[in-house]
Amino acid sequence: MLPLFSLLVHYLPLALGHYDICKSWVTSDDGPSWEYYACQPKPMVMKEYAIIKVDPPGITCGDPAEYFCTHENPYLCSDECDASTPDLAHPPSHMVDKDEEGMATYWQSVTWKRYPEPLVANITLSWNKTIELTDDIVVTFEYGRPTAMMLEKSLDYGRTWHPYQYYADDCIEAFGMTPKKVVNLMASNVTRVLCTEDYSRWAGSKKEKNVLFEVRERFAIFAGPDLRKMENLYTRMESAKGLKDFFTFTDLRLRLLRPALGGTYVQRDNLRKYFYAISNIEVTARCKCNLHSNACNFREGALQCECEHNTTGQDCGRCKKSFRNRSWRSGSYTPIPHGSPNACAASGSALGISETARPEVTTARPAQTTELTTTQVTLVLDTTQVDQGVLTSAFTYILKTEKKEAPESSPTPPVLEPKVQLQEIPEKIRAAPPTRREPPLTTSTGKKHSKSASSKTFIAPEPTPAYVIDALVKNPKDCECYGHSSRCSFIDFLNVVTCVSCKHNTRGQHCQHCRLGFYRNVSAELDDENVCIQCNCNQQGSEHERCNETGDCVCRPGATGTKCDECYLGYHWRQGCHPNVCDDELLICQNGGTCHQGQRCICPSGFKGALCQDAKCDSTHRNCDSASSTMVISVLLLVCTLLLSLEGI
Repeated sequence: MLPLFSLLVHYLPLALGHYDICKSWVTSDDGPSWEYYACQPKPMVMKEYAIIKVDPPGITCGDPAEYFCTHENPYLCSDECDASTPDLAHPPSHMVDKDEEGMATYWQSVTWKRYPEPLVANITLSWNKTIELTDDIVVTFEYGRPTAMMLEKSLDYGRTWHPYQYYADDCIEAFGMTPKKVVNLMASNVTRVLCTEDYSRWAGSKKEKNVLFEVRERFAIFAGPDLRKMENLYTRMESAKGLKDFFTFTDLRLRLLRPALGGTYVQRDNLRKYFYAISNIEVTARCKCNLHSNACNFREGALQCECEHNTTGQDCGRCKKSFRNRSWRSGSYTPIPHGSPNACAASGSALGISETARPEVTTARPAQTTELTTTQVTLVLDTTQVDQGVLTSAFTYILKTEKKEAPESSPTPPVLEPKVQLQEIPEKIRAAPPTRREPPLTTSTGKKHSKSASSKTFIAPEPTPAYVIDALVKNPKDCECYGHSSRCSFIDFLNVVTCVSCKHNTRGQHCQHCRLGFYRNVSAELDDENVCIQCNCNQQGSEHERCNETGDCVCRPGATGTKCDECYLGYHWRQGCHPNVCDDELLICQNGGTCHQGQRCICPSGFKGALCQDAKCDSTHRNCDSASSTMVISVLLLVCTLLLSLEGI
């Protein structure tokens, strides 16, 4: 029965998927030992860990504030970008934040009015870590996609760059390349760099917004349309030169070369409608761990693989100090289904595993022997020196705060319980950079070590860091958001907690105000979902979509009414209010004409003009010069005819 149970424990994890586990504790006639496998981390949403940079300096709008137009209403330039006002600011961080319920936040560049030709911007995303794509890269543009841009990648942390894909409405004109589609690629040219016209032609700002770098379609060449045969892809990655590296990078860069033109040529009399706006950059990838790890966590300000197979380093790219019996090698996807671990070997071992291998148990080593008493819960940062100088950090909830030194002969070290390991920490804490942690020192050999050889415990400083507040303030009641938001953020330089992503068209520190374009429903309580009512200002009659606290819109000259959909006396409506051409008091139609809705005079037969002030000259009306001339000519002809007749007599 025991061998059967051991067999079940051995093979059950292996049936869960390709390369999901690194090792399995098995029992044989020779005793228990580890059995190693090639392994890799699961895909992650990488935008949460990216460091984003936009250049050249000053390309982001809002400093100073400026107005801009849209292609839908190119001469209604009432939208504003102002970096000093949160609701009107469009910083680079809005490209990688989380949008909820259709309320998109976006980065925006200055308009072409503010910048010399050409209007070019570079957007760089850096991870300080090698990552491998597992899905399409998706960039979402607001107000139109660029008519020309490039996607580039770097494999050496931004020192050199290589083209990934070109995008243009005319590839030959923009880059001198014939347009191609990924769907037409084959196994022999799957890594070819293309220029595509699929994402650059004008389709309207409210329709097509996304620009893709197609990864799944390239995978499908080997794994099939539904990607069910991933083993074929993994096998090909081992044999095809450059295939694995094609989907690998440390940095990405978008080079925006020409903005959306609205389907026309550049109209130089209205350059405020040309700019870039990006609401999201989606990068789904996994940490590159060289098939030596199935976990990757955010530590020391960067993503790091949790290395197995006796390897170490950020990418598990070298053997541990005591396991260098043979040269380091990356793991291998083959043989299918579990690959080869190529584990580092200890001295005296030919199997790639330590002969004394046992299940690993991680324990915290105390800095000094202390006697602790339970008083309250305190969040602290536990930093322990492990693994030849590489620091492993975790947040620990400690139920002891008062301490005093115990006698030196005290044989029992303190136990800090309960302890939350790094992989169990809430996602918001893991994702946030530990900006208040002291940076590790670096030796001449490149190894990181702590300032002291012993473990230390650091109490979180004041003011409380934002990433701790984000983790602790989860309950909407604690946030005081009136039920319009489910999370908060701590702004350290203001020392305040503010609601994040307010719903139901609300905004403000506590979601207590209405968004631009909405006004307060005085008959509803602050926690009512219908507390904010849309202004619904008439686009032709109002200056912009905003209204005051009573719902009254700001009207253009001649327009009136709550929604600016009516006209003052002396104006008429024709896609907005225009001055009357005629009326019954000052601009009276003459010669018996009648005024039609203030727009024109309906003139009687024989008269014309805006007010029917001019006589009409035609064959039926003889009261004009042309008619008189015709009559004179007719009389002269008649006289001539009579004279000729008399001469004939």
